[in-house]
Amino acid sequence: MFLTGIADEAGKNIHTQIRAHHTLGWTELELRDVQIGDAPAANAHDLPEAEFEQVARALDESGIHVYCFSSKIANWGKQINEPFDSSREETRRAIPRMKRLNTKFIRIMSFAVLKDQVDQMDAERFRRLRELVKMFEGEGLVPLHENCMNYGGMGWTFTLRLLEEVPGLKLVFDTGNPVFADDRTKPEPWPKQSALEFYQHVKDHIAYVHIKDGVWDAAERKTQFCFPGDGEGDVKPILEDLIQSGYSGGISIEPHMGAVYHDPHSTSDGDKQFDTYVEYGRRLAKLIESIKAS
Repeated sequence: MFLTGIADEAGKNIHTQIRAHHTLGWTELELRDVQIGDAPAANAHDLPEAEFEQVARALDESGIHVYCFSSKIANWGKQINEPFDSSREETRRAIPRMKRLNTKFIRIMSFAVLKDQVDQMDAERFRRLRELVKMFEGEGLVPLHENCMNYGGMGWTFTLRLLEEVPGLKLVFDTGNPVFADDRTKPEPWPKQSALEFYQHVKDHIAYVHIKDGVWDAAERKTQFCFPGDGEGDVKPILEDLIQSGYSGGISIEPHMGAVYHDPHSTSDGDKQFDTYVEYGRRLAKLIESIKAS
């Protein structure tokens, strides 16, 4: 087991991301949005080629390896009843960039949930994901599905059905997403999910873990994100089980305490964001050590 993080939560500039991981003593990084110089930040598969190469050289020189691409492929911004072109193109762009950085894993999703609809167009989701997975597998790469705001994130039964219908797909399990996600494995009105229950049902398929934590504020209908172990994401019991089970993969932090990636109204002072990211990583390392010691 080793620690890494979705580095744009420390700051968008690649040198800020590298500095955060050097400060933490980590040698792995999860690459999502990134900026070089004064150019706008973009996802790693969307940067212009010259800018991507500058990012790649900065990483080469830093000694930090990109363990996973945190892509936008089939994510919560993509509708299943709209054309498939953007996710195909993102996949085509991501593959050579993953190879350039010697990156094996890429985070994908299963398209946004269709609101107020019983029919979630399951068969079309499976067809599209099978095509994407085949593209990655053909290049020796491993796509990981995250239980976020998508079909597979509606509950553990939906994730297991995805795995059954899409051979070769593996999982990145996020401890914080169940805190705010409706549990559609249960009757309406849907309660929020239990991260531990979700984890227990899918654990045999997990290749990577995201750690975030929070408390659901029912009155405000939003999550108050917090340090790992302080919220409702069952972080400690999940880590205990991972350690006991001999899990040897990555544990990636996604604090959401500086700026929330998918919230356009969320902003944070740069120094505060950097410091929060580093503190989050240190607290998670301390929590893991305390579990191992006990």
